[in-house]
Amino acid sequence: MDLLIVTGLSGAGKSLAVNALEDIGFFCIDNIPAGLMPRLVDFALQGENQLEKVAVVLDIRGARSTREMEEALASLDEKRVDYEILFLDATDDVLERRYKETRRRHPISLSKGISVSEALTRERQILRPLFERANYIVDTSLLSTAQHKERICSLFLGGEREAMGVSVVSFGFKFGLPKEADIAFDVRCLPNPFYVPQLKEKTGLDQEVFDYVMQFEESKQLLQRLQALLEYSLPLYVKEGKSQLTIAVGCTGGKHRSITFARLLGEYCQKLGYRCSVQHRDACRIS
Repeated sequence: MDLLIVTGLSGAGKSLAVNALEDIGFFCIDNIPAGLMPRLVDFALQGENQLEKVAVVLDIRGARSTREMEEALASLDEKRVDYEILFLDATDDVLERRYKETRRRHPISLSKGISVSEALTRERQILRPLFERANYIVDTSLLSTAQHKERICSLFLGGEREAMGVSVVSFGFKFGLPKEADIAFDVRCLPNPFYVPQLKEKTGLDQEVFDYVMQFEESKQLLQRLQALLEYSLPLYVKEGKSQLTIAVGCTGGKHRSITFARLLGEYCQKLGYRCSVQHRDACRIS
């Protein structure tokens, strides 16, 4: 099991980090009491419940003293659990500004009745053990939301492209455009196998249909242009922090041309390094 402890200053972006970690396959648990850390590890390691990648948020909501933080880490050391610590930080002036903009109150400020500035000073003291043992320290003071996510993904995935899942869906326009589509391509401009008697009842999953669609020069040219568009645009979606992108490819009935192109575009997205799945919504639908 890969165990990652996510911690840091309140307002430094722990929630955004957790969202990014979930997108790349971590099982995330927020706001865990420090005393429950050993039980959590035991549960995560149990037979059928065994989890491969776990991220746990441990901060001042779950441990209000340096001693509690140290005891939580000591319990993991005693169990000989391998873990890493991600510490999210930001300058005090940025954190104070964020609290003003969101109109939320710092957890310590709320419970102790002190200013945000004083609360941040106490929080840094409490989190000192985690800060000193942190494997990764990310200062989010100047990071946008998208940059923050990209930074997390680059640390724990080894490549931000894998952080965005791509779904390619073939469909028939006669049955409606998929509601989840972010991009829609129309391939009704290509020769239709429906009018070839021996191909009518087959689909783009059959090699005969695939070969028929791709034998035409206009099909090859259209494919090249769509691939070029995806090669250019997909990194822009990643840069903007998109975690899931759905590409819809449509023809009249969703059985021949759209399936052929969905297959090819899905393979191309995988070749570019993205996590990609291909679905054929209307392949089995009765016209």
